[in-house]
Amino acid sequence: MAPARRDCSGWEMLLPTGCLLLSVLLFHPALAKVCNDRTKHGQDNSWFTRDGKNLPIMVLMPMNKSAPMSGISRGIQPAVELAIQHINESGKYSFSLITEIFDTECDNAKGLRAFFDAICYYPKHLMIFGGVCPSVTSIIAESLEGWNLVQLSFAATTPVLADKKKYPNFFRTVPSDNAVNPAVVKFLSFYNWSRVGTLTQDVQRFSEVRNDLTNELEKADIQIADTESFSNDPCVNVKKLKDNDVRIIIGQFDEHLASKVFCCAYNLNMFGSKYQWIIPGWYQGNWWEQANTTNCTTKKLLTAMEGYISVDFEPLSARQIKGISGRTPKEYEREYSRKLQQKGAESSKFHGFAYDGIWVIAKTLTRVREVLRVKQRQSGYHNFTVDDREVGKMVLDVMNETNFFGVTGQVMFRNGERMGTIKFNQFQEGQEVKVGEYNAIADVLDLINNSIRFQGVEPPKDRTFVRLQRRHINVPLYSILSTITILGMLMAGAFLFFNIKNRNHRLIKMSSPYMNNLIILGGMLSYASIFLFGLDGGFVSDKEFETLCTVRTWILIVGYTTAFGAMFAKTWRVHAIFKNVKMKKKIIKDQKLLIIVGGMLLIDLCILICWQIVDPLRRTVEEYSLEADPQGRDISIRPFLEHCENTHMTIWLGIVYAYKGLLMLFGCFLAWETRNVSIPALNDSKYIGMSVYNVGIMCIIGAAVSFLTRDQPNVQFCIVALVIIFCSTITLCLVFVPKLLTMRTNPDAATQNRRLKFTQNQKKEDSKTSTSVTSVNQANTSRLDGLQTDNHRLRMRITELDKELEEVTMQLQDTPEKTPYIKQNHYPDANNILSIRNFTDGKADGEKSILKNHLEQKPQAQWGSMDPSRINRGPLEDINSPEHIQRRLSLQLPILHHAYLPSIGGIDASCTSPSGSPGSSPRHRHMPPSYRVMVSGL
Repeated sequence: MAPARRDCSGWEMLLPTGCLLLSVLLFHPALAKVCNDRTKHGQDNSWFTRDGKNLPIMVLMPMNKSAPMSGISRGIQPAVELAIQHINESGKYSFSLITEIFDTECDNAKGLRAFFDAICYYPKHLMIFGGVCPSVTSIIAESLEGWNLVQLSFAATTPVLADKKKYPNFFRTVPSDNAVNPAVVKFLSFYNWSRVGTLTQDVQRFSEVRNDLTNELEKADIQIADTESFSNDPCVNVKKLKDNDVRIIIGQFDEHLASKVFCCAYNLNMFGSKYQWIIPGWYQGNWWEQANTTNCTTKKLLTAMEGYISVDFEPLSARQIKGISGRTPKEYEREYSRKLQQKGAESSKFHGFAYDGIWVIAKTLTRVREVLRVKQRQSGYHNFTVDDREVGKMVLDVMNETNFFGVTGQVMFRNGERMGTIKFNQFQEGQEVKVGEYNAIADVLDLINNSIRFQGVEPPKDRTFVRLQRRHINVPLYSILSTITILGMLMAGAFLFFNIKNRNHRLIKMSSPYMNNLIILGGMLSYASIFLFGLDGGFVSDKEFETLCTVRTWILIVGYTTAFGAMFAKTWRVHAIFKNVKMKKKIIKDQKLLIIVGGMLLIDLCILICWQIVDPLRRTVEEYSLEADPQGRDISIRPFLEHCENTHMTIWLGIVYAYKGLLMLFGCFLAWETRNVSIPALNDSKYIGMSVYNVGIMCIIGAAVSFLTRDQPNVQFCIVALVIIFCSTITLCLVFVPKLLTMRTNPDAATQNRRLKFTQNQKKEDSKTSTSVTSVNQANTSRLDGLQTDNHRLRMRITELDKELEEVTMQLQDTPEKTPYIKQNHYPDANNILSIRNFTDGKADGEKSILKNHLEQKPQAQWGSMDPSRINRGPLEDINSPEHIQRRLSLQLPILHHAYLPSIGGIDASCTSPSGSPGSSPRHRHMPPSYRVMVSGL
């Protein structure tokens, strides 16, 4: 080979010593001449033309016992010898391989010198076998292209040599350190671990593996949560992994630092069922005892190490089938062990790769010889020669086509890298146990059944797995409140049936049955909203939940307005009638009340529609802090709660509350104004006040408690439901229970005017009130005396007119045939009653009850026949006799009743008589209009 090919181009920067040696060879003619004489590679073609020749193979490895990694060399020597023996015994090869070992001593300069000596002073080597020390191997491998030689290594696992641009002529039968990365990714994917962290020692070998692992993880879409590197103390980096919630940790460090790492893991409690460590599997046996330089005891280290997974290449195939040598891996291992004992050397885990490497060389040279012989025959020249470069290219092509089953498994190369088998071991109870293997050729992970034992009941999670858990309403609570709600609706239905059935009864008719129906309808709508408030995302979808938010709000607001609007509307009618100062007949029918209720509902609809269009209610999710799993699983619970909210929730609620508050104030005003109406069937002021009070108090308390318990849906729902149930039930009971009791006990009492049942106590109260007013304002004493005088005079006049009216009434009842002869001068007297009444109505508050005070002045006498002494009594005593009172009541109560019915849309006083039986009597049929007006005024 020409000396020009032996320059320093491409690697002079790496090894100045090598360039120096080349310079010596180039600039010392004597040495160069010797080297050239011994290396006439392009002229000797006998190696492929003759059978039975010995083909020399250059073997580079450290043999000196004092050199690092020399134990590997001594351990593989028996395997190399055994391989050559088996090749010769097979009879399939027409040559013999001769291995010439050159000691590199794991030193760059000595290794390069040995390489040059082999080239210059020894017979031509067709291939180079070996390369144990990474630094020496990389230097020599980089120069192989210039020498047209191919190197096959059995122990160099450094990932640097995988660069085919830099080391195109380098092959290895042992998988590189990077070969474990696809296996690790496959293992992670098997357990669905998609989030990992790496902890790497600051050494080039480990950094190269980590960089390749990062690429593989990105291809597999596995997240690298944190990447930590350390040089001496790993505790800070281990703590960062814990702070970043890394559960699956892939470590790249040697056994000397592995003990420190697991000591830190023990102190930080990063072991057990929540963590999984994956580390290299090429550590020496019991490394934790030999390399323990920490303050942790062996027991603590074993505790932290328990369950870790180690990953390394498989030294011998687990498939017990006969390979290219005709032997199974077990049979080969037995022969290797015997030969190893003969030499007294220690075993090396690379011996199987060295054994298969010799077979690779034998098959490669056999194939190259066949190709060259074919070319020789085709050329037709007897002195056929081939260039070294062409031979080198043939060797590269044949090596890339290698495919056979050896003792280490299927032997194949992909870009010079061995596609081998990766094994997985787990540390269990102080020792490593094989749990599976990965076939790189088939890209298949095979785990041994039930061999992996995790610390927990299931594999660790790759993160603190957060499970969202909806805080929902308990079904039993929802069922109980729904049952109570149904009972309330049944009660409302019973009230509705009672109201419809008795709608023509005097008591029910005077209490406005149509308005009562609306009150019941509003209560039932309020009840119905409870069912909707109890539904959440556990029962309906997210879209349906948003619809539910709107529907339940509308139902509750409309139900409230319907119930209280109807109650206040009929109270307003009573107020309008009894506060009619001019005493004109006033008719307010139910249609007008319905219009009033409809107006209230229209305001509600306007507010709700604007709310829905401008800022509708949306489903919002509120998440809370993490909680431990109550069942002890390796997960955390993050509770969340669904709410119905919008952007300006406070403003819209303020508008609704303001409108409802004004409505309740209006109801309170009406109740106060009609408190003195004496007909129980008409006067609901007391019950309205009680309803408003209860509803107001309960709503305030319910709203406050509901706001404070918004993160407790069961409590919130219970409070809201009970408030609605209580308010609706109380309102319906206050409206209808008194009517039910009155219908059962005294159906006519409620329609009577309580002003006729005067007592002596009421008279005393009036007197006390008058005296109190006199004492408070002494300046008005004279005016009050004048008013009292007028009051007494008017009372006397009323008494006289009542007596005359009584006489007329008795004449009408006793002598019906004399009705046409009633003197006309009685009519002016009756009209005077109206004028007096109108006059007294315009007086002060003390004068509004003149007739009442008059009737209270004398106690009732014994009922009986007319006493003859009655003639001598005064007019006031005579008119208050029991007989006169009984007769007046028999006539005036029906008159008052029929005077009120036209005001609520009932019978017209102009066409119906005051009472049922007298109405059809002739004695009442021809009564003049002025008298009817007078009776209505009474």
